[in-house]
Amino acid sequence: MTAPIPPAPSPASIPAAAAAALRDRAVWIFDLDNTLYPASCNLFAQVDRRINEFIAEHFGIGMDEARVRQKRFFRDYGTTLRGLMVEHDVDPTAYMDYVHDIDVAGVQPSAVLTGALDRLPGRKIIYTNGSVRHAENVAGRLGILDRFDAVFDIAAAGFVPKPDPRPYSTLVERHGVDPTRACMVEDIARNLAPAHALGMTTVWVRGEQDYERAGVGAGVHIDHTVDDLPSWLAAVADAAVDMTEDGRAEKAAE
Repeated sequence: MTAPIPPAPSPASIPAAAAAALRDRAVWIFDLDNTLYPASCNLFAQVDRRINEFIAEHFGIGMDEARVRQKRFFRDYGTTLRGLMVEHDVDPTAYMDYVHDIDVAGVQPSAVLTGALDRLPGRKIIYTNGSVRHAENVAGRLGILDRFDAVFDIAAAGFVPKPDPRPYSTLVERHGVDPTRACMVEDIARNLAPAHALGMTTVWVRGEQDYERAGVGAGVHIDHTVDDLPSWLAAVADAAVDMTEDGRAEKAAE
């Protein structure tokens, strides 16, 4: 059983403590699904349904059996796609095009998130087990695509999904990231373990699903746990701005 998780601090209580650790982050790395938009949008339910439809059609089986296979692939390989590629040589492009052909109208732009990204110092990168197309579709709907310097997707990762450590190292090298000055934000706790091992600050967007909580009490180091990411980022961004202004004022007074 996963260990109980203490309640996350309210955004208003964060700035002073978080600013000291986060004010010098040069790069912010964000997961996409259920991270940059809330899980309550239920967008991933559409993806999940299309994954099972793809499996059912590919193997000529019913949806119940397709779901059983999907769960095994996810459990054994980290993503369904990885299992399909390893065991059945499925074309990843055809798979991704099919499963991400979804309606994103349920995702609503957040002025708080947009403003926080605008004020937050440092480069921003989306790191997703999905595709660039999916990231652009969702981030475009959120109105924040142009706030990101890059999208590191499953193809860029060589179709090796999180939490395998190898694509994390590839991301760091390809985008010139100093892990000790980077922060990674994720809704799946175990995906933060390789980031922490590299020296990144880690932020878990709390989820209640078993796969989101897995590893929380078993050695995965999480520096910050948040329930409302836009408000938390806004508080951190405001603190960073305040400290920059305070520093300038102190320097001018010397």
